[in-house]
Amino acid sequence: MQSGGYKFIVVKADKIDLDVRTQISEIFAEGFTQWLGYFSKDKNIIAKAFAHMFVLDQFYVAIANDKVAGMTACTDGKTLSVRLNKKELRKHLGFFKGSMARIFLKKEFESPFENFPPNTGSIEFVGTAPDFRGQGAASQIIQHIFENTPYNDYVIEEVADTNTPAMKLYKKLGFEEYKRKPIPEKMAKKNGINNLLSLKYVKK
Repeated sequence: MQSGGYKFIVVKADKIDLDVRTQISEIFAEGFTQWLGYFSKDKNIIAKAFAHMFVLDQFYVAIANDKVAGMTACTDGKTLSVRLNKKELRKHLGFFKGSMARIFLKKEFESPFENFPPNTGSIEFVGTAPDFRGQGAASQIIQHIFENTPYNDYVIEEVADTNTPAMKLYKKLGFEEYKRKPIPEKMAKKNGINNLLSLKYVKK
């Protein structure tokens, strides 16, 4: 598929012979460092600390010029897309912060959804490498997921209301907001985020 001069090939992350894990962890670090600043403000350290956690058979990647341009996980709402390893976290973040990361992020990343509806896919960890932003990588991955997974509906949980590029992309793809969760005032002041939005796409 041609977009912005790049021909992206979308594949499952466990089916490609590249160092996918390193590259998707760099994309993750780029997109999530503002959330993970307590553990380290260094994107390289964040990338190394979390590279182990991705369950590659739950991820799709867009490839261009032998590089990972974007990534997205799609699960059935029960299967985990990431698994945290305390030893790995401690190795890169130090004993205390590595232990804290495991405690705090296990709840955030590894809690299964309650009452997750049947025939629904959960879209998670959408990210694009800086060099490929605005080229259509994320939208091509999500379109590929729509066309190649068996679900009728898809949800994206807890998108920050300040994440304008992401919201613009999801709305363009046909997602609609169905729930919003206000952020506690103290955290809202710190992060500048007021609400976390949940979005849903229903196949026509």
